[in-house]
Order: sequence, then C-alpha cells, then structure tokens
Amino acid sequence: MAYETRVLRPEEWDTWYDLLELAFGGVPESAEERSLYKSLTEIERSLGVWDGADCVGTASSFGFRLSVPGGALVPTAAVTMVGVAPTHRRRGVLTSMMRRQLEDVRAGGEPLAALTASEPVIYGRFGYGIATWATALDIDTSRVRLTVPPGTDGIRLRLVDPEEALAACEKVYAELVPRRPGMPARAPGWERLGLLDPEHAREGASPLKCVLAERADGEPAGYARYRVKPEWDLTGSDGVVRVADVDALDPQAYAALWRYLFEIDLTWHVEAGRRPVDDPVLHLLSDVRRSQPRSRDQMHVRLVDLPAALEARTYGSPVNVVFEVEDAFCPWNAGRWRLTGGAEGASCVRTRDAAGLALSVRELGSAYLGGVSLTALAGAGRVTELRPGALAEASRAFAGDVAPWLPHFF
Repeated sequence: MAYETRVLRPEEWDTWYDLLELAFGGVPESAEERSLYKSLTEIERSLGVWDGADCVGTASSFGFRLSVPGGALVPTAAVTMVGVAPTHRRRGVLTSMMRRQLEDVRAGGEPLAALTASEPVIYGRFGYGIATWATALDIDTSRVRLTVPPGTDGIRLRLVDPEEALAACEKVYAELVPRRPGMPARAPGWERLGLLDPEHAREGASPLKCVLAERADGEPAGYARYRVKPEWDLTGSDGVVRVADVDALDPQAYAALWRYLFEIDLTWHVEAGRRPVDDPVLHLLSDVRRSQPRSRDQMHVRLVDLPAALEARTYGSPVNVVFEVEDAFCPWNAGRWRLTGGAEGASCVRTRDAAGLALSVRELGSAYLGGVSLTALAGAGRVTELRPGALAEASRAFAGDVAPWLPHFF
C-alpha cells in the first residue's frame, strides 16, 4: 500500500502530535509541555506519513548549531518527534521518513544530523553512531564529602526565582557552549526548556528552584536548578535533592554550587542525571563509589555532508589519512576521502589514493565529537586498518580534550 510522505501543514499539528503521543505510550502531555513543543516545532522541517486521512508517521528536526572540537558552531539537524502508528509498524514508514529527512537536510546545507534515541537499536541502520554518553549520579551525602578548591568561599550564592534568573543562566550557558563539543547554542525559545516544570514530572518533589553563583563584582559565574523531594522514615528525614542543571564558568563557582546542593537541610542524597562522563564533580568527591556513577548512551550523530562535516572541526594532532567510507543510505558520502589537517583546520576531498582506514559513516559519526575512539571501534571490528599506523594517527587526531556532552534533550 502506498503512503504519502510530505511536509506538515500548520493546521495538522495537533493530529500529528496526537499520533506522536500514541507512539510513545498514549499518555497525554501536560498543557504546559504541549504548548512549549508546539511553539518550538519548525513546521517546514516536520514530516508526516499519511494513510488516506490518517497520520501514521511523524518526524521533525530543529535547526541547531552544535559545538564541535575547536569551538565552531556547526549547523545541525536535531532530529526529534519520530513516531509510527502501532498499526503501521514494519511497513517502511520509518525508513521513508528517515530517507526523506536526510535528503532535505542535505539540500538545506546542514552537514550533521543528531538525535537522542528512545531505542538505540533503531538508528544505526540509518548511519547514526553513538557520539556522546552521559553519567547519572546518586550521591550519599551522609558519607560523601566534597573537597573544594581555594577561592570557593569567595563565591556568593543567591536563591532566586528560576524565571527571574533566566537571563543570567543563559549568559553562563552561552559562554560554555564553545568549550565543550556536543552542546547546542540555544536559539530563541529554547531557554524555556530549562523552566519546564509540569507537576506530574516532579514525582512528589518541590517546584523547580534555582541558585545563582556570583563573583565579588556581582557577575553571574554559574547556576544550579533543582527540586527537593522530602522523605521521612522511622529514623527521621531522608530527603533527596534532584539536580536538573549545574553549569559554571570556573572551578570555584562549580564547587560552591555542588557544596550548596550537598548541604540542603533534611536531605541525604543528591541525584543528578545527564552529567558529562568527565564531570569535574567526580574529582571533588571523597568516595566516588558511594556516588554510584552510571553511564548510558546519549546523542547519536550522523554525517550528512561528510567533507563539510570533517572540515568544520579541528584535530588534536596532525592527520593525513584516506578513509574508505561505506554509506548505503546516503550514497553521496560513499567512497574514498583524504582528510588532512590539525589544530588550525582541515581539508577533506575525494581521492583515488589507497585507503588507510575502512569504515562506515556510522563510525565516523561516533568518533566525530571526540568522545569515542576509532581505536576502540577497530577493536570491535568496525574499523579496519589498511595502512600500518593509520589507525593510531586518525584516532589521536579525532580525540578531544573534554568529553562531548548534550546537556538536555530535544
């Protein structure tokens, strides 16, 4: 049966989004959440698959600028809102949307696509590779202490209304974006995501709170957003601090914010999800084991325009390697490419020269932000060295100084 895959019309958004909710279990979102995502949806980037009058597939993307190694902000299609009606699974609906979407992304001149996967097994066949990981912490503050750097006591902390502090928080965030690959520069409207606070998502915790860290001159140096969930048992209080965000411009402000979170009265645990795998807080803790760090995949990246993507970032050491790239889903990327470059920039051009490494575009997506080693991928049999020394050379060049990180979903 033939289905129609086309760009969404504005008046169809509610029907389209209803299908998306159904695909994710059928529990309606709050009015607050639905209103925000409706305002953020870029209609011209949204696809629907239609079986007659029925919407049976949804997919969209946001036009992001993503930080890459070297600090550049690269135009990226942030793929989102992907769902298929339960009546139309395994009929090619998802494949048709992914193919159309990547063709549109290429036509729009965006070198990269990225997504967070509800099920990681789905997107590898479309060329997406896991590029960032996140760490969750459950810190027993009755047993774990912080060792803070000199100067921490000079940071002033103020508990403020999250709405009133929004401009200061966004100023801090914007300064951090080029420092760590994987962070999106927030376009207008996206600052509201950090304030989203539907009651059902609190699970018994307080409304969202915000604490600002300020230097002696009054300039904001960091912020933390969090909720407190009171708990009591026969021994007394056993409350939990649930951390949403902690961002800071220097070690002193960062340590001051974490110390504040550790010392909130009547609480004995601090829970934080979606932290960088190399989060500095791990080195402030007296006992990392009692902080229970747990990692999981986060952002999956796909090179849509391979040479433009590889030229957009810098490299940690000189590289001159020919890649033999397989890309059945976006065949314009397939073939041999010579990447030359270093800390100042790079060039990537087609070549007939002998290849040094053979891999698929999926592996390049994983390694692109510097958080996944080409050597590790080779150890899994997913990268093949064809010229001795090529693997070590490329792996060193792609590696980053800090782990890439996506601070929020999209």
